[in-house]
Amino acid sequence: MLKDLLMAFIALVISLLLVPFVAKLAVKIGAVDKPNARKVHTRIMPRMGGLAIYLSFFAVLLLSHGFSKQILGIFLGGTILVLVGIVDDMKDIPAKVKLLGQIIAACVVVAFGVRVDFMTNIFQGDTFFLSFFSIPVTIIWIVAIINAVNLIDGLDGLAAGISTIAAITMAIAGYAGGQTEMASMAMILIGATLGFLRYNFHPAKIFMGDTGSMFLGYTLAVFAVLGVAKSFTMLSLVTPILVLAIPILDTLFAIIRRKMNHKPIFKPDKHHLHHCLLNYGFSHRDTVLIIYAVSAILALCGLIMTYLNSTQGICLLAVISVVIIYGALKIGVIGNKDE
Repeated sequence: MLKDLLMAFIALVISLLLVPFVAKLAVKIGAVDKPNARKVHTRIMPRMGGLAIYLSFFAVLLLSHGFSKQILGIFLGGTILVLVGIVDDMKDIPAKVKLLGQIIAACVVVAFGVRVDFMTNIFQGDTFFLSFFSIPVTIIWIVAIINAVNLIDGLDGLAAGISTIAAITMAIAGYAGGQTEMASMAMILIGATLGFLRYNFHPAKIFMGDTGSMFLGYTLAVFAVLGVAKSFTMLSLVTPILVLAIPILDTLFAIIRRKMNHKPIFKPDKHHLHHCLLNYGFSHRDTVLIIYAVSAILALCGLIMTYLNSTQGICLLAVISVVIIYGALKIGVIGNKDE
């Protein structure tokens, strides 16, 4: 634990030192974010800040953990994704091309043994192995979380903060459940992301860009798989979903909303959770802090879920679901119509 704290601190320092250089590089190569009607910032900003998270994370991870088969797979998949992100931050590549890069990255890490081998039935508690279905299930999970975190990246510090909360929760769950390698990796990611957040919290000096949001989604999805892969508890699959609930739900509600409005699923709009809270009159900073708090509460519920039996877990999940649906309808995340 003390070693992991030291590694997290080193990753934080490296990230703090790297971000200013990455910001200058982003401006030099044209990886900048220009304001438009859908965005909340009003001036040109350097993006691609996720490169600093990637470099500091893997610099510490590889030095402290070496090149095991799984870590090599995580590194190769993450590197592919970051390269795709850099190109996208420079040129805004088509969504289909970006999706292809995400699938390739997911396939690479799965090929190195990172996969969900079984699932649990939350109503009966029995476990069944996925056999050859484990590969597509894991790829779909990783790609889904990559896009969910990418979609939530709409305000200064939002995606970085939510990802940090998720990583903290996964580290706690990892230590408690004896999954120390996953917990150690999560600690390093916490340090790397906090170093970037120092420059990204409102008012931001740099954005993480798709380089960062896709990489964070990828690493969190992989950590969740590593956690689930070693846990046969009844709610082993529900816990990481609750930990990552905000980006997952924001993506789900966006799909529902666009279907209701007869709009293409991938067409951007201004009715995401953070947009709705801003429309309610909350400031930029307060909106981010509110979402942090909700994310932390849901993550705590995810931790609590690991200590409950089937009946208790289902009851808690039912209560959470009712509250989420009511809240989503109340603030307009689901029912809002496009202007």
